[in-house]
Amino acid sequence: MAPPLPLDRLQRWMQAVIVHPGDAASAPRAALARGEAPGARVADLVRPSARLTAAERVGIYHDMYLLRMEEALATDYPALRHLLGERGFLDLVRGYVRAYPSRHFSLNRLGDHLPEYVARDARLKRRAFCHDLARLERALALVFDAPQTPPLGADAVAAVPGERWEGARLVPVAAFALLAFRYPVGAYADSVRDDEGHEHPPLRRADTWAVVYRRDYSVWRQDLSRAGYHVLRELASGRTVGEAVASALRIRARDRPTERGLFRLFRGWMAAGLFQGIEL
Repeated sequence: MAPPLPLDRLQRWMQAVIVHPGDAASAPRAALARGEAPGARVADLVRPSARLTAAERVGIYHDMYLLRMEEALATDYPALRHLLGERGFLDLVRGYVRAYPSRHFSLNRLGDHLPEYVARDARLKRRAFCHDLARLERALALVFDAPQTPPLGADAVAAVPGERWEGARLVPVAAFALLAFRYPVGAYADSVRDDEGHEHPPLRRADTWAVVYRRDYSVWRQDLSRAGYHVLRELASGRTVGEAVASALRIRARDRPTERGLFRLFRGWMAAGLFQGIEL
C-alpha cells in the first residue's frame, strides 16, 4: 500500500481538482492534480459515503466551484449579467476564471480583471458596450471597498480667502473614480436596478461621463457633462483651480461652460463631498 499523502499535498491536489476548468471526471487526471498525487485514484484519497462514491463526492465540490464564482461575480456585475443573460454570463465566468483564477482570500477581488477580459473576448456580442458596462460596475465595487476619508466641511471651504482659490489644489476623497464611456452604460445600469421590466435605453454609441464616489457608507454615481468631466479630471490630476478653469474655457465652444455653470459645478461637488482637502 502506498504511504498516505502528506496533508499539504492532499490539500493542493484537492484544490487542483476543484478548480479544474473541465468536467469533474477529467479533473483528477489534470496535470496539476497528477503532479501532487502521481498515479493515485480518487478512491485512494477520498472515502465514499453511504450513498456517494469518492468521485461523486469530489464532483460536488468541483461543480459548485464555478457556480460560486458566478454568484460572486454576479454580485459585482448585475447589469452585465442582465445584458448577457444567465447562460451568456456563466459562459463568460467559465472563461474568465480559467484565465484569472481566484488568488485572494476574499472574493471581492475576483472581478479585478473582468473589464480587460471582456475587452478581448471575441465571442461577446456588443463587446464594446459590455466593456464600458464592466468598467462602470468594477468602479462601483472598488469605490465601495475604498478607505473612508472625511470630506471637506463647510468651515474648511469658508476659511480659504477668495484670492487664494486660483492657486488652490483640491484633493479627492479616497473613494472616488472618474470615468469616460463610449456608450450610455449608466442609464442602462439604472434601468436594470430600478425595475427588471423597465424599458432599457438604446445600446447605440453616445459619449457619457460620470464620477463615482462614496459618502455616508453609500456609493453614488453622478453623471457629468463633457465640461464637468474635463474640469474634474484636471482637478483630480493635481491641477490648481485656476488651471482647471482656464483649461475648461479652451474646450470647443458648444461644450464650454459659462462662469455661472462653473460655479454650480464646484458648489455641487463640494456639497457631494468629493474632496477631502485643500492645498494652498
